[in-house]
Amino acid sequence: MIDIKSNLWPFVEAKKILKRFNNLEKEYCIFQTGYGPSGLPHIGTFGEVLRTSMVIKAFKKLTDKKVKLFVFSDDMDGLRKVPKNIPNQNLISQHLEKPLSSIPDPFQEFDSFSEYNNNKLINFLEKFNFDFEFKSATQHYKDGVFNEGLESVLLNYEKILNVILPTLGKERRESYSPFLPVCEQTGKVLQVKIDEINKKSNTLIYKHPESNKKVETSILDGHCKLQWKVDWAMRWYVLGIDYEMNGKDLIESFQLSNKINRIIGGRPPNNFTYELFLDQNGEKISKSIGNGISVDDWLEFSPRQSLELFMFQNPTRAKRLYFDVIPKMTDDFLKYNKEYKIMSEDKKMESPLWFVNNEINQNILDNLSFSLILNLASVCNAETSDILWGFIENYYGKVDKEKYPYLEKLLQFGVEYYNKFVLPEKNYREPNEKEILGFKQLINSLKEVEDDIKAEDIQTIIYDIGMSLKFEPLKEWFTAFYQVILGQDQGPRLGSFIKFYGIKKTISLVKEKLGEN
Repeated sequence: MIDIKSNLWPFVEAKKILKRFNNLEKEYCIFQTGYGPSGLPHIGTFGEVLRTSMVIKAFKKLTDKKVKLFVFSDDMDGLRKVPKNIPNQNLISQHLEKPLSSIPDPFQEFDSFSEYNNNKLINFLEKFNFDFEFKSATQHYKDGVFNEGLESVLLNYEKILNVILPTLGKERRESYSPFLPVCEQTGKVLQVKIDEINKKSNTLIYKHPESNKKVETSILDGHCKLQWKVDWAMRWYVLGIDYEMNGKDLIESFQLSNKINRIIGGRPPNNFTYELFLDQNGEKISKSIGNGISVDDWLEFSPRQSLELFMFQNPTRAKRLYFDVIPKMTDDFLKYNKEYKIMSEDKKMESPLWFVNNEINQNILDNLSFSLILNLASVCNAETSDILWGFIENYYGKVDKEKYPYLEKLLQFGVEYYNKFVLPEKNYREPNEKEILGFKQLINSLKEVEDDIKAEDIQTIIYDIGMSLKFEPLKEWFTAFYQVILGQDQGPRLGSFIKFYGIKKTISLVKEKLGEN
């Protein structure tokens, strides 16, 4: 094991996994993420695979031991309700309770609903160059891969019931079984009471809910599937899973699956619990509801690195995931990027950017933030990045654009974000008497400065005006500039903004808002 001093959470997790793995005789350390294909892949899916991949990267740095990442699709689950964000809902409603792999594709591109979603998942993950092996529940059940695990569940049937039944309500306890038979006639996954089990023949007997006749079926080769908590435990056992993350909402389920896994002869994987993403209303994002934002939504307005940084930061804290977090995350990336470029190789492993799939060597001009770009776009109602380049060259002098492709990308993002989110929300207010006095002092002060004044000196001028007029708190003076002059509640460092925008243009802008033009 290489001695890595970084205490960032992926390294902490990787060290725990390595300790576990060193105590086992295995060729591969197996990581897993799970996916329910009842809805399209969403940003939560991306987050779980990305975070797991971050732990894998740390693990590989610590050791040369081999790893695999399984992305497992629970595509044999019976569909309980029709997702709201799909077409042909009437068609799909006719196939409720059938495995997702047996339901027609509502998009009419593949043979089944799960095949459509599984392909979307695979393409989605490949697009971001994740290194993974795709696993299908349907395939593993029908091909007999899970037979050993199913036999072990049947052998320990009573012990498993003793663990699960106390967690259920009275009515559910009376009918619960770890096994869900798949009806040969209808193809439905049946939630039925099991009347008899035969451990020698690996069969069970149940009363069919429609015909009321007794049916005997094998538990093997896809004739039955397991209730998901038992299924989870069995999957760890058969596939030899060493590590799996899960959301906070599955803590109790994970603990229960742990117990079941031990009963059937397994060793539960190491686990990391992350908090859930919330939408703009503070509600949990959901595939079936389709709330929140998608990965594509985010990437329309900001580079991939900002999204990955968002996923990296504070995974155990619930975070609001909506469009308004994008500017801050973009600026956070730019700040880390500036620091990262001059770090030693050892120090880089202590930076979040070591885990981000980044293009670190891209040139980005100093003192230029995404927030500043947005505000430049705002004051000049920018429709193209060319307009913004004019302000940048006003600040830096002539710039060879070809040397700054990443900056061009940021400017384009800024224009898109401004037009989609800032422009519709602009709301200018009238200044009060004290603020008018402050703005007039600012105009007079700016008239006296040289064109080559530094941004920091402009910031000092603004600060001194606020102090002299006794704004309390001082922040109210800066907020007044944002609200009265820019039509928004917050903005960039004003000294930098004025320097970029230009002294004369700023004077004209302030005069305009005061009605003096």
